[in-house]
This record gives sequence, structure tokens and C-alpha cells, in this order.
Amino acid sequence: MIVAFSVSPSGGSPDGSVSEAVAAAVRVVRDSGLPYELSSMFTCIEGEWDEVMAVVKRAVDVVAETSPRTSVVIKADIRPGYTGQLTAKVARVQDRLAQD
Repeated sequence: MIVAFSVSPSGGSPDGSVSEAVAAAVRVVRDSGLPYELSSMFTCIEGEWDEVMAVVKRAVDVVAETSPRTSVVIKADIRPGYTGQLTAKVARVQDRLAQD
């Protein structure tokens, strides 16, 4: 499965930045050893349900340490029997675009 998630404290620095808290969450993802991709809005992580959701929970817990309120958005692509889809899905679209 692939999970795209975004976690953020309800408040950030005086300039509105939440990058410090988000970096702490991404460290959790990075240290998990699971394949992941970081974008400006979401972090995508790939693995089995229990391991992915455990990483998301740890990331949320780390952010929650910095704020009394935390926001989380999660989107999941659940396709049993498939792995390596974090990059394969993108490659399939790029192949289609190359046909243009």
C-alpha cells in the first residue's frame, strides 16, 4: 500500500512556518527504512498496512510533542500483492506522456 499523509501542528513559528515540526515527522519516516517520497504538500510511504500506519502514528506523535493540537490528512492506495508502486505508478504515467 501507498499512503500519502500530511501532519502539521496547529501553530508554527511567528511567521507561520511549520517546517521544524514537519522535518521531525519526515525524520521518523526516513528512519523507518520504508520507501518514501517527500513533496511540498505530502509525504508518501510504501509498505504493508501495519508498518505504514505505525510510521504515520509515530510521525503524528512527534509533531504532537510540539503542539497541543495536530492536523493529519491521510490518503491510501491499497493494492494487495503489489510492491514498488511508489515509483512504478509514476513511470507508467511518464511512459504515456512520452507517447505524446
